[in-house]
Amino acid sequence: MAKVTRDDVARLAGTSTAVVSYVINNGPRPVAPATRERVLAAIKELGYRPDRVAQAMASRRTDLIGMIVPDARQPFFAEMAHAVEQAAAERGKMVLVGNSDYLDEREVHYLRAFLGMRVSGLILVSQGPSEHAAAEIEAWDARLVLLHRRPEALDDVAVVTDDVGGAQLATRHLLEHGHPYVACLGGTEGTPVVGDPVTDHVEGWRRAMQEAGISTEGRLFQAPYNRYDAYQVALSLLAGPDRPPALVCATDDQAIGVLRAARELRIDVPGELAVAGFDDVKEAGLTDPPLTTVASDRPAMARAAVDLVLDDALRVAGSRRERLRQFPARLVVRRSCGCGS
Repeated sequence: MAKVTRDDVARLAGTSTAVVSYVINNGPRPVAPATRERVLAAIKELGYRPDRVAQAMASRRTDLIGMIVPDARQPFFAEMAHAVEQAAAERGKMVLVGNSDYLDEREVHYLRAFLGMRVSGLILVSQGPSEHAAAEIEAWDARLVLLHRRPEALDDVAVVTDDVGGAQLATRHLLEHGHPYVACLGGTEGTPVVGDPVTDHVEGWRRAMQEAGISTEGRLFQAPYNRYDAYQVALSLLAGPDRPPALVCATDDQAIGVLRAARELRIDVPGELAVAGFDDVKEAGLTDPPLTTVASDRPAMARAAVDLVLDDALRVAGSRRERLRQFPARLVVRRSCGCGS
């Protein structure tokens, strides 16, 4: 049986092959609804399947978006990647995901691999200062949108949450419960200073404490972002003589590790220790007690990132502020803070 071609579709639909291409590719030119319906009906009747490889060779672009995250095993990054995948599907694109494992060389490896595949664009949840990544992106003149964090070395379009404001909300809320102070579980010693969400979470905590006239000295503790290492840090912190009355964590994963440590040490949460996290991963509502946290609008952020990476009109250079899409954060109150106990 002869292979069905675009010419066959055009002939049956009574239109040109160019119009068939516009329908298949959803552009670049608009097609009248009635004509679109004829083309789609012809495609269905003939069983036509576009040759994506040939299309990619002709346009030098594929229907793929490359996305690089630090660690897709962490719930926040897994949920963000899923949101991007859904947003891309709405635009007729597929997403390839690579894990940098918080290593600069792995990030560059995936950048080169995805760019070599002629992806339509890149969405990067960068893991660090990324000087090498910046050089790679500049060399390829790649379409890039930064998501979740904005490293100083990469001055490109970014989609982020109001991380400082969100941490302020959580800290103020814990203080409103009457605690004399709130300690903070931040990042590790190597956490970047500029553009990192965890750094901004710590800054939000500092501001809320300063607003209340409370010292932060000796009340910031370092821990990796994942629950397993945070659990080990929390075991030591909570078993010590200076156990804090309340703790705001830079990530929900850290907070989940803290809750596990508190349970093992028979410390009542929230009676003896109030806890708040940041990210509102799905698991936060299932912890014991359910975790008070700060949420971002991940679906809206994902759609914004996909739209920005695909639409040239939205990527017109402007000031740094104009190139930053910041979404508000909101407090999600559950029982770990003392509410509803």
